[in-house]
Parts: sequence; structure tokens; C-alpha cells
Amino acid sequence: MPTEPRDADALPFEGMDAPVKKRRSRKATQPAEPKTRAVSTDPARERVRPIPDPVTLHSHGPARVLALCNQKGGVGKTTSTINLGAALAEFGRRVLLVDFDPQGALSVGLGVYPHQLDMTIYNALMERRTNGDDVLLKTGVAGMDLLPSNIDLSAAEVQLVNEVAREQALARVLGPLLPRYDYVLIDCQPSLGLLTINALTAAHGVIVPLECEFFSLRGVALLLDTIEKVQERLNPELRVEGILATMYDARTLHAREVFSRVVDAFGDTVFQTVIARTVRFPETTVAGEPITSWAPQSPGATAYRDLAREVLARS
Repeated sequence: MPTEPRDADALPFEGMDAPVKKRRSRKATQPAEPKTRAVSTDPARERVRPIPDPVTLHSHGPARVLALCNQKGGVGKTTSTINLGAALAEFGRRVLLVDFDPQGALSVGLGVYPHQLDMTIYNALMERRTNGDDVLLKTGVAGMDLLPSNIDLSAAEVQLVNEVAREQALARVLGPLLPRYDYVLIDCQPSLGLLTINALTAAHGVIVPLECEFFSLRGVALLLDTIEKVQERLNPELRVEGILATMYDARTLHAREVFSRVVDAFGDTVFQTVIARTVRFPETTVAGEPITSWAPQSPGATAYRDLAREVLARS
């Protein structure tokens, strides 16, 4: 795990443009020079190096479990879970996606209507007679399956409080399924509650999708502190697999600055692949399929294939 700062104020924000309170008056003096670090070139492009092609597998399992986690919403967790999973499946890996957010966005993004489901991951967590196979759904992507979710999962966070070993509930559900898959990707809800702790306890690694925006950057320290606590108390094998820059727009100075600061703070933990803003991603949600099949030649599809290569190379 990288040697990251332990609190938000210790992260390298100095010199960045941040929201400030509006002043009531302005002195008639020469305005001060803005404290910004000039990033004239695209720092993401400068980090690009060749990524080795994945090896062909002749057998499958046991799975490596990766949680895509960030307590801030709208940073691309669900989009990245779907498309990284589809890209890994393209490379011959068997992938299980776990929708662990009561909003059920992952399920919707794969063409499943959560409110019409009789059984979801909630049932597997809370009912002793229900296991993962009872909930498992096939997706439209060959080699990729889904454990769906809906609003029922929101009740699990309350009901698990009184359970023995409540943090291991998800790990118990996934355990029997691991020998059949190469990767399990867990789409976490945007919080650091008990469901997210369950995901971190069940995972081998964490991928942190990070929007290239100031407020997203400030939340990383809190997340990394939570990951460290889970490491110490529940899951010593847990590590940060990588930080993924999302919604990146190289045309804006702010995005380039944020990306540079993240790389300065976390070094090679940051994936060299960045996910740029594109209208294609909202289209895929409506279509109910990954971008790798909806727009296979698009820059977004290429980016997620590159990310899959990086994930395989790091494993």
C-alpha cells in the first residue's frame, strides 16, 4: 500500500483553486497572482507506457476479488465495474459482478430491472437457505455473471448490526463461488457504512475511481484511512490495487492539475489509464450493455481494455 497522507489537509492541495467565501469588499489594489501550478501539457499522456497483452488461461479460478469503492457518488464506480468486467471477459477471464448498492445501478446498467426481481444479493446475505447460486444471473456478455441488487439491500445494513461476524456476511456468500471465476468486481455504495466494510473485508484489492475534480480529491484520505483500519482489524490481505482517474478532460487546466497532484501523492498506484468524459457512457446505460459491445471502437472502450490489461498485469 502506498505511503499516503493520513488526513485531507496533508494531501497536496496547496496552490489549487478551491471554492472560497465571497468577499464583501475588494481593495483597490493590484490583484494577487493566482496560486496555480501551470500544467501546460497533458500529464496523463506523458505517463503512457506499453502494457503487456494478457496471457491465455487454460483453467479458471480461484477468483481475485476487487472492490470499486469511493464514498463520493458520481465518480464512475458503476460504469467502471461494468466496463472493466466486460473488458476482462473479452480477455478470456470469467467475471462475476456484485451489485452491492441498494440503488441497483449496476443491475440497471446491464439491462436488469431490479424492482422486478424476486431474489437479490439481499436474500443471499440474510437468508440461511439462500446461496449465491440462487441469486446468480447471466448477462449479455459471454463469461460475465451478475449478483443483482435492489432497494431491499438498504435494510441489510440495519439487520446486520446484530449479527455475529457481521463484517464477513458478503465473504460467506462469495466464498463458494470463487473457484468458478477469475475476477469478482464489487460495485460499492457511495458511503463508508457496513455494506462497504463488508465489501472491503471480502476483497483482495480496492480500485478507487477518482473524478478529476477538487472535492473528489479531498475525500481520498478518508477512504484510505478506512481501508487501513479494515486491513488492521478484519482483512490483512487487503491492498489498494490502484487509483483510477475518471471523467478526465485534458482540455481543462483544473483536470490536469488534479491528475498531477494525485500522481505526485500516490505515484505508480495511479493507473496510467484514464477514463475521459464521453457521451457514450450515458448511452450504454440506456442500452443496458457495456461500452465494449455498444461502441467497441470508441475511445471509452479502448480505455477500459487498457485498464483491464493493467489490472491483469498487476495481479
